[in-house]
Amino acid sequence: MMALYGPLALILNVVFFIMLAHIIMSWLINFQVLNLHQQFVAQLWYGLNRVLEPLYQPIRRILPDTRPLDLAPLVMFIIVISLRDYILPELLLR
Repeated sequence: MMALYGPLALILNVVFFIMLAHIIMSWLINFQVLNLHQQFVAQLWYGLNRVLEPLYQPIRRILPDTRPLDLAPLVMFIIVISLRDYILPELLLR
């Protein structure tokens, strides 16, 4: 079981930090601290969106439409945290 725990924990940690960077970057863009007209910022933003969109899309289909506020990143963030901190260690103990 330990052979599965290591790679799964690593994947969940990587997803956690990519999502954290995406969430913080979205705040900085919305508060106009970062500008999408800068090439590096735009490339980083679109790259993060391409990586995370397959994770957000199934959640967006389930959640009701709250047009100005996207709740899919919050729901996915909670799912990743619960998998990483509660469910995966519990499976290791069995």
